[in-house]
Amino acid sequence: MAPHDLRRPFKRPAISDQQRRRELSLLRQEQNRRDAQLQARCLASSVLSFQSQTSEPVSEVEIELVPGPESESGALTKDFDVRQASKLKGLEARKWFAEQLMLHEWMIDVPDRLSHDWYVFARPAGKRCIVVSSNGTTVSRLRNGSILHYFPSALPCGARTRDVSGSAQSYCILDCIYHELDQTYYVIDMVCWRGYSLYDCTAEFRFFWLNSKLEETGACGPPSHYHKFRFSPVSIYNCDQSGLLAAYTGPVPYVKDGLLFYNKHSHYQTGNTPLALVWKDEKCSQYVIDTDSKGQVLSQQQVVLELKDDGKISTSDEPGVIFGCLDGEFIQKSVLHSGDLLKFAISDGGLSLVDGKLEKADLHYLGKANRARIFADSYSKVMFQYMVRRTPLQFEDLLGSISLSHDQENKPCDMEMVG
Repeated sequence: MAPHDLRRPFKRPAISDQQRRRELSLLRQEQNRRDAQLQARCLASSVLSFQSQTSEPVSEVEIELVPGPESESGALTKDFDVRQASKLKGLEARKWFAEQLMLHEWMIDVPDRLSHDWYVFARPAGKRCIVVSSNGTTVSRLRNGSILHYFPSALPCGARTRDVSGSAQSYCILDCIYHELDQTYYVIDMVCWRGYSLYDCTAEFRFFWLNSKLEETGACGPPSHYHKFRFSPVSIYNCDQSGLLAAYTGPVPYVKDGLLFYNKHSHYQTGNTPLALVWKDEKCSQYVIDTDSKGQVLSQQQVVLELKDDGKISTSDEPGVIFGCLDGEFIQKSVLHSGDLLKFAISDGGLSLVDGKLEKADLHYLGKANRARIFADSYSKVMFQYMVRRTPLQFEDLLGSISLSHDQENKPCDMEMVG
């Protein structure tokens, strides 16, 4: 294969504060270490609370949860006690499950030290889900909390077999993407293994354990009576030039849906995080620009924003990015309420940015969002989709950033002799 054509290295101007938030996230995870073991038990208990062999309607999803103080990342604190649980239903339950996954931001600025501090791998196309094995059964739940599959597996404590071993606390939690074509769960992260929580472990350690432990169980083998679906790790590369090219152009046993980038030092932070990023183009994904229900690209970009108490419309970020403010009379006439998710089209005026921050947005109100939606769009998704339609962040930009970083490190330093 001929080497990929490289552009002259250059630094794209920043269009957001994504890099600053990456630095703050790394600092915050060291300052606010939560009880990760308790968090893992909480999630395992909640996922397995309502076992059923059929998928549940979204409106009937329930989990056991005690409302209490939360950390900045949305994770439950030490005040959580499953034995004193109350039940959440419907939208509240769906939101809680969605917050248990680490949600990737969209790459709109190339991270600093990409070749040193980041991994990259090809993202499988499919359904993102939490998989929990415990007490002789395995359950996978989608982001909205509904059950995808309820099945026996070769994961630890994942099936009722004669040779099953381990205590009731010996559960596993995996972050997976279910690939429909080959009916395989591709494991993109490991959250808990045999009761040992990995929430506060670095991605470097989690990926090491994922690859070494998963193979030992036989879960990567073909389906059988006690193992209905195959599990498989993905090939993860250091994000240097060769690793990036391998992830982008190399063959994989699944349909690609973009690239995922993980900061090596990042913990498993639930909710949106700038330390895990997704990037796409037409060569590595069928779904780069958002489409309608028929798969057709929309003439205008659409965004989903949340209505706040003061009439402002915001993204799902913490803190949210404000895109505008609705008139009180319009809110009343349209029978809108705080917390509603609203759909807008970005009109010809587009988005105006000043020093990397949103200054103005030309929006046209389309109506309420689909009821299946849980959260508004993140700012990074809005900006990625906006860039794709105008000046996309291209693969050559990623390679150029790596080349630029390498050149800067190898640049000789001028030294002034003293004396």
